[in-house]
This record gives sequence, structure tokens and C-alpha cells, in this order.
Amino acid sequence: MLNKTKRFILNLIYPNRCPVCNEIIGFCDSFCEKCTSKISRYTDVFGIVGSEGFSAAFVYDENISPAVILLKNGVCGNAAYALGTSLAKTLMKEGVADNINVIIPVPLYKSDRRKRGYNQSELIAKEISRELCVPVVRNAIYKTKKTASQKTLTKSEREVNLRGAFTAADTSRIKGNRILLIDDVCTTGSTLTEITSLLKKCGAAAVYCASCCKTPSRPKEM
Repeated sequence: MLNKTKRFILNLIYPNRCPVCNEIIGFCDSFCEKCTSKISRYTDVFGIVGSEGFSAAFVYDENISPAVILLKNGVCGNAAYALGTSLAKTLMKEGVADNINVIIPVPLYKSDRRKRGYNQSELIAKEISRELCVPVVRNAIYKTKKTASQKTLTKSEREVNLRGAFTAADTSRIKGNRILLIDDVCTTGSTLTEITSLLKKCGAAAVYCASCCKTPSRPKEM
């Protein structure tokens, strides 16, 4: 209720806009009707090694990418709310919300966070936290190594690129917990796999992975 009141008041000064097309929408809406009709829900099955499951709200394509790019370019707007609440609904529908007790966002390297002004996965995690009433645990893990951009790397190159890039700051915040690990976009799952392995080594009771968007699965070669 408090968050809705805050959004209503803020909307009087800064009208809420669709993070895809920038059209003015209702203060608690995520996307405009036109963009909503184009966005594809993620329905494929994808696994992260070592995790108890993977969930995603949308297929990452040209219809949803403007919202993700806003976040990655340091312009939050309505994007975090739209993506986070949509993923929360997916997690509730799939029953994941009943199996977790903490949320951990994928961390950014310190210089990348300073440049962007925030961690987009953390903003998304906060929106999910409001919807599910599950606390976000910040700084449980850190990204301690500057890595090359994952965009142009193959799956095996991504795995090597991320090896040893994350470390746990306080294992007491991990041990015994049923963790929801959040990222904005999942491509090959290399980042989620690396962090899942770390969390399990630190004693996590369970790790469920989720991202707002998942890239389309490549068709299998005949």
C-alpha cells in the first residue's frame, strides 16, 4: 500500500511511462497496452547447473529490449518496477515464491556500479521483495574481478571469463538460506551458474535462479 501511495504521488509530478515506448501509462501499470500485446512470455525450459530451478518472465527480443537497455544505460524510469513486478508474478505462479527466504541480486564490479549509478539487478530484486515480502540481502557476495563484456563471447569463453570473479563477503548470510538469485537478462546462464556454485559452497540450502528476460533458445541442429 505504501509503495502504491508513493507511486501515485510521484506520478502527479513525473507521469509514469512505458519503459518500452515512453507513452504515459497508469501510475501502477508496467507497460502500455500496445507494448504488452507484443511482449512474449518466456515458456521454455532452461536449467542452471546446481540450482533448484530457473524462471524468467519474458523472452529477450526487440519488443522488451528497450526496457532492459534503459536500466543498463543508467536510466531507471519505470523499467525496474515493470520488469521486477512481472518477474514476481511469474515466481508466484511457478511456486518459487513459497520456497525462498532471501533474495540476492547478481553484483556488479565496483567501477561498473559507480559508472551506472546503481546495480540494475538490485533494483529489480527490491521490486520483487515488495511483491513477495522476502528480504533482499545486499553485499552477501561481491564481484571482485573486472571481466570482459560477455556479449561477444561463446558459452565456454563466458565460463572462463567469470571463473573466480565472485566471492562471498559473509557466509553467515548465505548458510542455511533458500536463496533466490536475480539477474536482469540470462543468455547462456554462465553468470548464474558461477554464483550458484559459490552460494552452494557457502552452505546455501537451496538456490533458485531467475531473470526478467531469457534469450531465445537456439534451434537444435538436425
